[in-house]
Amino acid sequence: MTYQPPVTALLQAMQTAGRLGSGIYEGFSSEDAEAILNEAGKFAAEKIAPLNRIGDKEGARYANGVVTTATGWKEAYRGWCDGGWSSVSGPEAFGGQELPMIMAVACTEFWNSASLAFAVNPLLTAGAIEALSAHGSPELKERYLPHLISGVWTGTMNLTEPQSGSDLSGLRCKAERESDGTYRISGTKIYITYGEHDCSDNIIHLVLARLSDAPAGTRGISLFLVPKFLPDGSRNDLRCHSIEHKLGMHGSPTCTMIYGDSGGATGWLVGEENRGLNCMFTMMNNARLLVGVQGVGVAERATQAAIAYARDRRQGKAPGSQSGQSAIIEHPDVRRMLLEMRTKTAAARMLCMATASALDESLRAPDEQGRRLALARASLLTPLAKSYATDIAVEVASTGVQVHGGMGFIEETGAAQFYRDARILPIYEGTNGIQGIDLVTRKLQLENGETLARELQECEARMARAGELAGGSSCASVMDRAVKILRESTLKLTSGDSATALAAANPYQRALAATLAAGYLLQAAHDFQSAPEGDQSLVQAKFFITTDVAMAAAHCEAAIACAGDLAGAGL
Repeated sequence: MTYQPPVTALLQAMQTAGRLGSGIYEGFSSEDAEAILNEAGKFAAEKIAPLNRIGDKEGARYANGVVTTATGWKEAYRGWCDGGWSSVSGPEAFGGQELPMIMAVACTEFWNSASLAFAVNPLLTAGAIEALSAHGSPELKERYLPHLISGVWTGTMNLTEPQSGSDLSGLRCKAERESDGTYRISGTKIYITYGEHDCSDNIIHLVLARLSDAPAGTRGISLFLVPKFLPDGSRNDLRCHSIEHKLGMHGSPTCTMIYGDSGGATGWLVGEENRGLNCMFTMMNNARLLVGVQGVGVAERATQAAIAYARDRRQGKAPGSQSGQSAIIEHPDVRRMLLEMRTKTAAARMLCMATASALDESLRAPDEQGRRLALARASLLTPLAKSYATDIAVEVASTGVQVHGGMGFIEETGAAQFYRDARILPIYEGTNGIQGIDLVTRKLQLENGETLARELQECEARMARAGELAGGSSCASVMDRAVKILRESTLKLTSGDSATALAAANPYQRALAATLAAGYLLQAAHDFQSAPEGDQSLVQAKFFITTDVAMAAAHCEAAIACAGDLAGAGL
């Protein structure tokens, strides 16, 4: 089935999370956003979406160090750049449009719904732009940002090594100082997305490496900009050794990169020596939100495909049917699955939009106090957006296969591809387990717990505003109980032993994410109750609360109660 960009759903999410046209978005109205979304959605549906199946079947191809993308890939990328989509959020001083992050997130959903494997390339470039903008020298910004923002050049993130994955303390890639101020980089990096390809004229690698006199562990890591082609046009001393054969995202080349076959690749320091992780986390935090948006994108596409199939496929007789076979969408169990898919997707979208709005406020608020509080809020929400949206992407895609039945297990329907592609999302840019650890060991303590306290209070305020609309029934009691469990759980996780906190981190993360997302869904139902789809929004919010929120809160409570049993589980 063809992809239908959900412009109205995205506009409502942007309005609920950000209040377009007012406050930090004064001068950027919902009409502005709608005009941009209509054009972005059109490009995604007409130019990118038709390539999704082609990229999956052909994959990226490697031969003699050269990586060739699937048929139509390069042309679509060039068209995407020519349309100005690469420059949406880039700084205006270097050719960007400097639109709000909330707008970039909305467009990013379209690209990823159309093709996850295509869209991950510009996603990493956006992270490189962010890191270079924040930490690069004036010379590096002047030389590289205009080309990255225009999309003529693309960017990568080089962290992982064969012996060093999530724990970067064992990183071995070396950097040596040169007399001209450059550095010689040598070593091997693995799992480098779009480390080599034929879509752009140059590839700008951001590489973590260690100087010979650096302190041990993560304190001794520096970040370097290492281009495929040097400023004089010559080829740098780096190459792609191979590409991976993967479960999904076949159109995206995942490369093993070798630096320094002939003495060392030339690189330039980004930020300060031995402070590379600080710079890289600027890139990773941007990427973590956008990976969450990837989850929303694939969940939306899987949901659309499942609904279309359920309307067309006829099987059995549904309750109340008077004649013949019914479309399977008329069967209550199928309707339940479809509603579950749609509500999880909507909740994840809201959470990502709220995170983007907090990031916008951290840059656009008129006073330093407002910017500081917004940055703390964005820091709290980022692991929630990444983990929840990517977890539900897998769940929604899996349910989509179930709705298709046997045809879902067969590749020709496309349902299996959504499931295969989505499976990487809870793994890369920090596994969701690591997001949970980050949440309970660092983010809950932001401002001595005040950041979380304010977020829960805001959630309760949204519940109160929508309380009368929601009928004040079981929906309200589930939300009240969820917030109560979260407050009690927070106290236990932050004042108890670390083993309990780490054991319960992921269930706690899911419960917090679902509860906060539910507050936004209720707010949207309240805000748009007079819209044509207002009744549907309310039904979806209530369904999400009485299913996902209720289960997540109960799971969190149980996980904390059972955390002490893990040591003796005999695993």
